[in-house]
Amino acid sequence: MELDDILVILLAGGVGERLYPLTKERAKPAVYFGGPYRIIDFTLSNCINSGLRHIYIATQYKSLSLNRHIRMGWNVVSEELGEFIEILPPQKRVGEHWYLGTADAVYQNLYSITRESASHIIVLSPTRRLRRSRCRWPTRRASASSASTRPIA
Repeated sequence: MELDDILVILLAGGVGERLYPLTKERAKPAVYFGGPYRIIDFTLSNCINSGLRHIYIATQYKSLSLNRHIRMGWNVVSEELGEFIEILPPQKRVGEHWYLGTADAVYQNLYSITRESASHIIVLSPTRRLRRSRCRWPTRRASASSASTRPIA
């Protein structure tokens, strides 16, 4: 499996009600964490350091500060090599509603996803930290999709 054939989708549309008042002005992934860093930076750093450089970020809720942070702070990929970190705002391509949840965010962006012709798609939450050493990505195609989940208390 070639890393340049993997598309990552970060679902960054969360309201973050449990983090209020920190989310009063911004989406949960855009909340500051340790100086200039944001919560989304954990996941983006893991992706980049793992060699995953085709990244879509599906945004929705109070996304201005997140969009600005991505544009100004994450220009570390090479467009000449086909690498990207791209914001996917809700576009109402398949209906008259905004994202109705995480699965719907992926569904509404199928147009952009299929244009990439990736052999593998990884859908991640930008507000969860991932230890790649613990993950075992499926390397054989046993089914049309695989899911890796973690219980939330």
